[in-house]
Amino acid sequence: MKKLPFVTKEKIEEIVKEYPTPFHIYDEKGIRENAQAVKEAFAWNKGFKEYFAVKATPNPFLINILREYGCGCDCSSMTELMLSKALGMSGQDVMFSSNDTPAEEYEYAAKMGAVINLDDITHIEFLEEILEKLPETMSCRYNPGGVFKMSNGIMDNPGDAKYGFTTEQLFEGFRMMKEKGVKRFGIHAFLASNTVTNEYYPQLAKQLFELAVELKEKIDVEIAFINLSGGVGIPYTPDQEPNDIRAIGEGVRKVYEEVLVPAGLGEVAIYTEMGRFMMGPYGALVTKAIHEKHTYKDYIGVDACAVNLMRPAMYGAYHHITVLGKEEMPCTHKYDITGSLCENNDKFAIDRMLPEIDKGDYLVIHDTGAHGHAMGYNYNGKLRSAELLLKEDGNVQLIRRAETPKDYFATLDCFEVFDRLEFE
Repeated sequence: MKKLPFVTKEKIEEIVKEYPTPFHIYDEKGIRENAQAVKEAFAWNKGFKEYFAVKATPNPFLINILREYGCGCDCSSMTELMLSKALGMSGQDVMFSSNDTPAEEYEYAAKMGAVINLDDITHIEFLEEILEKLPETMSCRYNPGGVFKMSNGIMDNPGDAKYGFTTEQLFEGFRMMKEKGVKRFGIHAFLASNTVTNEYYPQLAKQLFELAVELKEKIDVEIAFINLSGGVGIPYTPDQEPNDIRAIGEGVRKVYEEVLVPAGLGEVAIYTEMGRFMMGPYGALVTKAIHEKHTYKDYIGVDACAVNLMRPAMYGAYHHITVLGKEEMPCTHKYDITGSLCENNDKFAIDRMLPEIDKGDYLVIHDTGAHGHAMGYNYNGKLRSAELLLKEDGNVQLIRRAETPKDYFATLDCFEVFDRLEFE
């Protein structure tokens, strides 16, 4: 399968006249089509809601697009809650799923009316001390331990994860919360990351649905919703087949009718918290080749670096690269594509076969719409790049300006020589 960018060389050459590289650019058309597909895939469940994982792409312009399709926000920190509140979101539109959570963040979430998803059994009394009384609707994150297996092998190892209640703790936690006045309960689980298979959600759903039935029978609680969280992935490599969200939704529906409906739980809402699937393929990092180096290997130096996209350096993650204008040329040259950080792992690609690259060529690094710009940082004094939105009508909108040196030094206003710095 060939991976092609959603933006052309001609369009980039037009854009860079106003917005220099590097920058992240997002495809409005793709985002909308995908959000509509998710909505349709789970339309069979009247309570369905996708809570977009804000941590993946915390940009209000993009979140507002998703809101048009009924999406809420999944937040994991105070500032993500603040962003959601600034967008006019509160109550059932916000899910607060955090871990090792400071008291003030729980308090802020409660004031917003957000649904609080607890990560540990000790947080029940911790939250009660903060609020004096628990909210009537509460959720708990479940971790079954061990390894999570599917037909295509081991997907992940929940037993090594720092998140969630054990099975025994979940039952005890629900009993405790019921005694403390909680009326409606939710179950949440995230057992595997970036799965590129239509089987993951249905298999996870079956496990959680059976757990819900057992909780209802043994503790007599109202299961209001089951949150399948994230984990639905995207095909970073050209040889992977993308997930079919409609097939996934249908798979969950079948299990729902097999397990929940006969147990009298046919009103349970299904929630999801997808970040990567909702936004990943619809963002790209555009960068320019500015140097070439030939030593023991052939290197192309670009004007972006790991501060613009950390995943390859941090995880060794693959991101496909297109040399704009050379999409049909043979990949005859082996390159390391590097940035300018003083770190040897600052490479977007290693031994990647690509067309011959000339200085001045524009490279599109695919699938950066989630966990791309969001994971930026300022090592080496590097500055985060701009974010642009390619509108459906072909126009481009600046949705986050690039950082400036003034931004970098802004938190040093307590340093007495700060005022001597000159900024253009």
